[in-house]
Amino acid sequence: MKNLKLPQMAGGLLLAGLMLPMGSAQATPDAESIIRSKCLACHTEENAKTDQFSRMSHQRKTPEGWLMTIARMQIMHGLEVTDEERSTLVKYFADKQGLAPQETEGARYAMERRLNTMESFESSNFTEMCSRCHSGARVMLQRRPASEWEHLVHFHMGQWPTLEYQALARDRDWMDLAFKEMVPELAKDFPLQSASWDKWQTMDKQSMNGSWSFSAQMPGKGDIHGVMTVTGGKNDQYKVKVSGEYADGTALNGSGSAIVYTGYEWRANLTIDGIKMRQVFAASDDGAELSGRMFETVHDEAGMDFQAVRTGSTPKLLSVQPEYIRAGSTEVLTLVGTGLGDQISLGDGIKVVTELYRDENKVVVQATAMNNAESGKRTVKAGKANGASINVFDQIGSIKVVPEFSVARVGGNGGSTPKYNAHFQAEAWANGADGEAGTDDDLRIGFVPAKWHVEPFDAQAEADRDTHFAGRMDTKTGMFTTAGAGPNPERRMSTNNAGNLKVVADVMENGQTISADGQLIVTVQRWNNPPLP
Repeated sequence: MKNLKLPQMAGGLLLAGLMLPMGSAQATPDAESIIRSKCLACHTEENAKTDQFSRMSHQRKTPEGWLMTIARMQIMHGLEVTDEERSTLVKYFADKQGLAPQETEGARYAMERRLNTMESFESSNFTEMCSRCHSGARVMLQRRPASEWEHLVHFHMGQWPTLEYQALARDRDWMDLAFKEMVPELAKDFPLQSASWDKWQTMDKQSMNGSWSFSAQMPGKGDIHGVMTVTGGKNDQYKVKVSGEYADGTALNGSGSAIVYTGYEWRANLTIDGIKMRQVFAASDDGAELSGRMFETVHDEAGMDFQAVRTGSTPKLLSVQPEYIRAGSTEVLTLVGTGLGDQISLGDGIKVVTELYRDENKVVVQATAMNNAESGKRTVKAGKANGASINVFDQIGSIKVVPEFSVARVGGNGGSTPKYNAHFQAEAWANGADGEAGTDDDLRIGFVPAKWHVEPFDAQAEADRDTHFAGRMDTKTGMFTTAGAGPNPERRMSTNNAGNLKVVADVMENGQTISADGQLIVTVQRWNNPPLP
């Protein structure tokens, strides 16, 4: 499908449409009115009393899934709706026909734009029939009865008539496999009716208003903590203000707006220190916690894992920053959460020397790990608040490059698509009881500073001088910035600046260098950028 620009969609991005605030009740008709006036030219009304409509009432999806469906109606079937009407429809369908929290588990990486996730499925049919063209998560984040899964097979054949002749299709009876095996499998694994959805519909939905203590972790920046203030709530729309601090002491400040779908799906548009960012979070059942990812709007590869707890709720420890301490050392540790009591316990072998600072969201202490402290994870408590841990280690035995495999894309250079860069971290591990690195009993320490560089991944990459043309690695932060898009006359056959690179992290430990490597594929522009990959 071409990445078409619709006049109704701000910025030409489907993803942007989801984040637009809903129009006022006075300016925008309700969803049922929009459906009856603009959708029933093709669909039919099955039950006026229960607002049942053909096709559309027999599917359940995430907000992103419904946005893609409505956008497809605009692109392929000439549906004419305003931004406000589209937002109203997405809200209506996501609330009435969304997914329960349990139904999104294991597939939220697609909504959170974790685009380097390596998918793996038990079903070889699912892998070869569904996830070879798009992410498996896109399928996992929708629910249909068997009849609607059959309609989806027909849609694929109508939209991509050469499907049967492509790889992993021309070597088998694709249609027979799709109808006789895949439709029953999908209807069984992702049915329209489910106990979890029935239960979720009956639960009380909580307002998100209040002050939220948050903890985050961002490649290149490290740990972050702060406070997110949420106000409003009419029509599930909120104003958001964020104030925090990076590990290096740099301030983090910003504000924006948010909307909640399905009673727990938090989506926000913010400007943080001049950079437009998005939040994709899930609220806990009791509305006391939020977790997910905050990332740059244009560069969704740049973002942070984010978790928050409502201040004044049940005492909760979100994190200890940093998450590790070396035996025999004294460090400053920050405990982040809410309801943090006076009695701080860091576990066996770790002693609080002094308390340096305290407010309702964090406690900063100076702590010492004894020389003979045994390596391992310790449960941390601050009065009645728990839920976090700290890792004690004596020395680093090995490191891993995270992610082990990554994809970046050239862009810019006068073209319409931006660069998509790559961000790496060095994850340190302590050897287990056998003293050998890389065994099952190794202890994860956490992310540590490293020195970074890239090398050719193989002989072909060396011959093509990929390290020279594909981009540049920041030796301190682990961020790889790709080169410009387009043909490069300096390269053999004037090819583009793609490359196959080995990403190397070096960490100094006791005067010795410990190294690890991963793989980075630098490829062409990201032409197709749907809300769900």
